[in-house]
Amino acid sequence: MLLSRSAGADPISTITAKRSSPDSAYFVGSGKADEIGDAVVNDGLEIVIFNHALSPAQQRNLEKRLNVRVLDRTSLILDIFAQRAKSHEGKLQVELAQLQHLATRLIRGWTHLERQKGGIGLRGPGETQLETDRRLIGDRVKALRARLEKLHKQRETQRRARGRNHTFSVSLVGYTNAGKSTLFNAVTKAGVYVADQLFATLDTTSRRVYLGQEVGNVVISDTVGFVRELPHQLVAAFRATLEETIHADLLLHVVDASSPVRMEQIEQVNLVLKEIGADHIPQILVWNKIDAAGLEPSVERDEYATISRVFVSAQKGSGLDLLRDAIVEMAKKAPGSAHLYQNGDAQLQDDQLIDLPEQHDDAADQAEEPGEDDRFSTHSQVGTR
Repeated sequence: MLLSRSAGADPISTITAKRSSPDSAYFVGSGKADEIGDAVVNDGLEIVIFNHALSPAQQRNLEKRLNVRVLDRTSLILDIFAQRAKSHEGKLQVELAQLQHLATRLIRGWTHLERQKGGIGLRGPGETQLETDRRLIGDRVKALRARLEKLHKQRETQRRARGRNHTFSVSLVGYTNAGKSTLFNAVTKAGVYVADQLFATLDTTSRRVYLGQEVGNVVISDTVGFVRELPHQLVAAFRATLEETIHADLLLHVVDASSPVRMEQIEQVNLVLKEIGADHIPQILVWNKIDAAGLEPSVERDEYATISRVFVSAQKGSGLDLLRDAIVEMAKKAPGSAHLYQNGDAQLQDDQLIDLPEQHDDAADQAEEPGEDDRFSTHSQVGTR
């Protein structure tokens, strides 16, 4: 539901079903497809949204049977990303993901795709419209990848500069809408855009913050907001930006402590971190929104006396001092940290921030509300008037 609203849709009807395996033609079976069709007619709906990925054939068959536009979960998330992309690199990454998704769906009911080119000077085997579309998409994908690779090299240069300055790097990760950007603003006073919606911003922002003489400056980055079944096209398109997470010295895994599905969300984030090769980085679980969960600010340690969890409220400001102390402790324990911060030139106060070059990622603000979107049953949302 929340994904649909984030895309600008007005959900009118919700239909759920359970199957041992998806139907090859309609995903939900012909009987359930008829039930969805009745809802489309009775409620005058314009879009049917499935909370699962559909194959091109299933999407085409459903559109023919229902006579309305059909979107799957992947298309919906891509649409949200397209709406939220503001930066140049963010727009390039979203366009690349959309084209990769579109390339598998060029067969969608376009009868002209079967016709050959002809006419004076064009006779012969020719090229089908489908082949032309695929070639044009392929050319555009190559161009986008080349431009993103150039931006990737620029980011590598910036990262190496921070490495030469021995700057400890911290990245905020977590499920979308878990409160990462709110926490980022509370710690760095950066003023990043915050909204109670999924994927409110896709732009990764980095700030340098002074955490005392023992550590000096650290770089904190507000990075990607994950979601269950994040489309592989987005993971691939945003891989260059996600490397800000891969090269971090510490991950602050922000969790919505008030969410009843928080453990599942933690698992989903860890799966994506493993996919991008960031599962080996030291991690602290930051349980946010403790004011809504009825918890108190505190710190938990594991059997090795290493900080494992910090309980905070980014909105209320509770426990932020504990989080800062945790970052300092982890920075001092980092390999080679004994000599990293003794150059004497890191004298910034907390409110004297230096803007670093921004990267662009699908940073999201706080944690997706539990509901139909968090269920693992066959689920379709019948869309908008």
